[in-house]
Amino acid sequence: MLSDPTGLSKFYAISIDNLKTGKKHLSIQRQLADLEKLADLNEGEFTLAVPQNTNLHKPCPLCPEEKFKACYGHKLHRHLQNLHWKISVEFEGYRMCICHLPCRIAKPNFVADQTFSKMGAHYHCIICSATITRRTDMIGHINRHVNKGETESRFITAPAPKSSCEVLKEANTDVQVLPNYFTPQKTDSYFNPKMKLNRQLIFCALAVLAEERKPIECLDAFGATGIMGLQWAKHLRSSVKVTINDCNENSVTMIQENCHLNKMKVKVNTKKEDNYEAIGDGDESTDTIEVTKMDANVIMHLRSFDFIHLDPFGTSVNYLDSAFRNVRNLGIVSLTSTDISSLYAKAQHVALRHYGCNIVRTEYYKELAARTVIAAVARSAARCNKGIEVLLAVALEHFVLVVVRVLRGPSPADDSAKKIRYLIHCQWCEERIFQKEGNMVEENPYQQLPCDCHGSMPGRTAVILGPLWSGALFNTGFLRRMLFEAVQYGLDEVQPLLKTVVCEAECTTSKNFSTHSPSDENKQEECGVYIKTPDMLAESDVMPGKRKNNEVMRNATKRQKTDNSAEHPAFYYNIHRHSIKGMNMPKLNKFLNYLSEAGYRVSRTHFDPMGVRTNAPLAQFKTVLMKHSTPTYAGGQTEGPLHLTEDVQVGDQLQAATDNKAKDDEFLEENKSGDSGTVFAEDCPTYSAAD
Repeated sequence: MLSDPTGLSKFYAISIDNLKTGKKHLSIQRQLADLEKLADLNEGEFTLAVPQNTNLHKPCPLCPEEKFKACYGHKLHRHLQNLHWKISVEFEGYRMCICHLPCRIAKPNFVADQTFSKMGAHYHCIICSATITRRTDMIGHINRHVNKGETESRFITAPAPKSSCEVLKEANTDVQVLPNYFTPQKTDSYFNPKMKLNRQLIFCALAVLAEERKPIECLDAFGATGIMGLQWAKHLRSSVKVTINDCNENSVTMIQENCHLNKMKVKVNTKKEDNYEAIGDGDESTDTIEVTKMDANVIMHLRSFDFIHLDPFGTSVNYLDSAFRNVRNLGIVSLTSTDISSLYAKAQHVALRHYGCNIVRTEYYKELAARTVIAAVARSAARCNKGIEVLLAVALEHFVLVVVRVLRGPSPADDSAKKIRYLIHCQWCEERIFQKEGNMVEENPYQQLPCDCHGSMPGRTAVILGPLWSGALFNTGFLRRMLFEAVQYGLDEVQPLLKTVVCEAECTTSKNFSTHSPSDENKQEECGVYIKTPDMLAESDVMPGKRKNNEVMRNATKRQKTDNSAEHPAFYYNIHRHSIKGMNMPKLNKFLNYLSEAGYRVSRTHFDPMGVRTNAPLAQFKTVLMKHSTPTYAGGQTEGPLHLTEDVQVGDQLQAATDNKAKDDEFLEENKSGDSGTVFAEDCPTYSAAD
């Protein structure tokens, strides 16, 4: 049997003993110097049987003899640094270096009658002691441990802290989260800082509802860390009764700890048993939050609420029927959909499966996503004999938020169902229009489109999208009150978005935007429903008879206004999408003024920073854009409009000549009888103002 002069077999034996006794492997070190010391140890378990003639040579502690022979110290240092340390994997201050010892034997190779077993290079996991071959696989293996919350290494002898939670603060509300809080579906305390704007919008909507009637019962159906419900209870105080629900037991425990962290009383309710628990002094805070551990569909079937917010991971269509089952009249349902891959037409088959809607990628795809979600909401509400009024629809990069008010009764349900229509979309010029009401089949549906692409282009030029919501996306009165609440509570980040949405709802520019006083905010009428506010409640107390006041409110709900959705322009145009090649476009604000001077309603849109919402047809939109564009060459960089390109000018001249010739022929035919006494002045215009 061959001897082992360098003692490498002892390194292998030591590594095996470390695995059995629970110590970290030799390849897991904090510094490079610690790795070099393994070759210099001459006492204890690391004593090397090195002959006297090789006392200057040092072996590599992580390589066998046939791979790297014993050498001088400077060569060993260079070897350890380049081969082991540079390609190591770091985790919490430790380096997992690559190991070439026979800890992991590769598959044997059979050549003739001989068998060769190759020693495979590998990494040792600091958490679970697994051996991984590739470095990229090792990094993914460590990330999976982190996503599962397994960050404590069993090889590290130092005791880990009892609580490794991180405390985050948002809107004066503290929440503690796990280290992997940013990974959905793999953590019990998912918290997305990018959704702060979404939480502020929902808070403003709830604050408006709290001014109408007090107290209101609100539900956060998917609590996670409980950040949203905590903000409701901490700022709105006695105006709301907050219930935070989650089906995960660890999330419920985290919500209770966050309530204690914010010095709020907790009422725990798990299906059949009610367990009351209070933390802190009773005089310090009288707010109580109810925490439930149920499925979201179950709690919405069992109890009634005034305000319900749905924010599941992905689509929320599975919870709409339960949400509208017991929601109170004139209550509010808000839902956040994060399945943007299907809503933004990246996965069209998923949108068809979830929402029953056929969509394609268009220039107005974000508004198309909002109308898709609202159509699903309207259908679910109609199945429960309830109608909806859309108060707010926002589609940003990460989510689609829809806030609707619930109107009980079959009549509002029928009115909402009639607003679900199909959309005809031209694939050449991207002109679009909703189909007309009625069940009769049209002979040529292309006639509904304002464009003439079907006559000038071969084949089928349009597609039918939907069914989609064809009504209005905003309620101006509600949005103004949301803006007032945002200013009152100091939510600075959401105010610019709300101002843009208010201008979009009124279809006006920011120059014409005016903020009503708080007294004017109390006199809003939404969808024919007069909303009670504190000032109106004070006036109603003077009127004798409570029953009479209820009858007035009930009659007010029946007085529905005529639908103003036809007046509000549907969809928008992207100014860059319809730009002219070789021409410089005007500034967006100037272009809005040009369209307004042409007699069209116009505003910007939050869906697209370069989008223009207007009731002008696409042909007129392009005409105004071309008229006020300038050539790109240096000589044409002058202010002021002009002027069409040569091809367009020639086409316009030919069209004008054709029209003049036709009118002259008509004029000659009418005057063939010879009424020669009629003489027209030369300066009299040939065409009327309408022409």
